[in-house]
Amino acid sequence: MVQAAGMYNALLEKIQPALVIEPLKGYNVKEKLPANMGEFKVPPGIPEVMREGTDVTLVTYGWNVHHTLKAAGLLQEFNISAEVFDVQTLLPFDLPHTILRSVKKTNKVLFIDEDVPGGATAYMMQKVVEEQHAFDYLDAAPRTLPAKEHLHAYGIDGEYFSKPNVELIFETVWEMMRETDQNKYSPLNTDVRLIPDKS
Repeated sequence: MVQAAGMYNALLEKIQPALVIEPLKGYNVKEKLPANMGEFKVPPGIPEVMREGTDVTLVTYGWNVHHTLKAAGLLQEFNISAEVFDVQTLLPFDLPHTILRSVKKTNKVLFIDEDVPGGATAYMMQKVVEEQHAFDYLDAAPRTLPAKEHLHAYGIDGEYFSKPNVELIFETVWEMMRETDQNKYSPLNTDVRLIPDKS
């Protein structure tokens, strides 16, 4: 939510209209406030590197950043180093092509979003793979991990299993790693599930 405040500060300087979407769950997270809250600005079109990594690039925004960072922590326990990006804005999107620089390093990219299939994940993939020409640097097929193709089920459990969650992010990255090295990454036993962290 500190980032949202920085976006508002930046947008109030502009003459054009803008839309800021705040994740409701963000209100439950404690964050350190900057001393310059009234002047702190988040420039549109500049993704934030939330975690540096070398094996796979994970691109997301909003509350999915929370799940993606948790999944990246779990992946690290299996020696998979994930670089996590919060794109922060979709329009404009990654003006300095920082995601492309990451893909050149990791050679794998996964786009994560709460939108329906073919929504924002497809948009982000098009921007990076097609417009930024990341395809030339991929060793595994680029992937999208959107929400399910139905209305989100009611309640915390329903939401957790309708949208991308920590388990699904972990499993998808594992599959991508397996695509490039089947000897090192054996098939996951997806019959055994982690207890979902609903935070």
